[in-house]
Amino acid sequence: MASMKALVKRRPEQGIWMEQVPAPAPGMNEVLIKVEKTAICGTDLHIYKWDEWSQRTITPGLVIGHEFVGRIVAMGPGVDNYQVGDRVSAEGHLTCGQCRNCRAGRRHLCTHTRGIGVNRDGAFAELIAAPAQNLWLIPPQIPSEIAAFFDPYGNAAHCALAFDIVGEDVLITGAGPIGIIAAGICRYLGARHVVVTDVNDYRLNLAAKMGATHIVNVKRGSLADAMKAQDIREGFDIGLEMSGNPQAFNDMLRHMYHGGHVALLGILPSDIRIDWDQVIFKGVTIKGIYGREMFETWYKMTQMILGGLDLRPVLTHQLPIDDFQTGFDLMASGQCGKVVLSWE
Repeated sequence: MASMKALVKRRPEQGIWMEQVPAPAPGMNEVLIKVEKTAICGTDLHIYKWDEWSQRTITPGLVIGHEFVGRIVAMGPGVDNYQVGDRVSAEGHLTCGQCRNCRAGRRHLCTHTRGIGVNRDGAFAELIAAPAQNLWLIPPQIPSEIAAFFDPYGNAAHCALAFDIVGEDVLITGAGPIGIIAAGICRYLGARHVVVTDVNDYRLNLAAKMGATHIVNVKRGSLADAMKAQDIREGFDIGLEMSGNPQAFNDMLRHMYHGGHVALLGILPSDIRIDWDQVIFKGVTIKGIYGREMFETWYKMTQMILGGLDLRPVLTHQLPIDDFQTGFDLMASGQCGKVVLSWE
């Protein structure tokens, strides 16, 4: 059996290891993709650190990674809508196709979702086998280093597109790569003001480069000051919670306009105390966001880039795959945007 190099979570401890593993073969309705570029996700960093979530979710020996772009090199039985040579990315959530939501076309709400690079071998490898129904064809105008992180771009788009954003004042809590990208999307879609909060100056500055009209390091400034500086008199119309920080979330609720809308992507602690008065008496709508809508979000993502949305400011580091450790160290430091590793 042919072998390939891959990044493997070999041991139940901090770290990731480059190994030779058996190359996959495409099964029924699957394609085999030669990986060109991969991006490191926050999820990959959790797995690298072997945190509590990873310990209960990941089986050691797994090839990790789910943000990627590559070209089809072989097709399994039943695939007739792609060709060898097509450049593709893929939706990282594998859905059952049989539950009520899948059958109704709401695959992003599938109750049996499994993750590439989480529940089955992933994309940090020379080759990956993936279901054809999960593929997304990348137009030639979109560079591979951008297509490599369509997955988190999709998280940001799913959030930003959850509510009508035109002319609205938007608050984004959390300037990780998804929050940074969301700032750019909101400006592209016609938001009036986009305020981003965090404690990381490096990433806040990236958010400003992507189009945020005001950035707030909450160690030094406040939302009240940001509102005053931009003549936001009564509160934010739209909130996009990306931080998973209880203090940031409650601060958002306190500064929402009555009847406002919040998209909740950040994973908050299970024991968080929420000031429900801010939700109830303001009539705030909160919508949980997970993944991307399949495949409407992907369509919108592609068309926004073709229409002029520039994601290059969030792409701060490109490295050869042999320098993967540097990439994970950068992610752990927080002094980066998206880190893309090249397998070519």
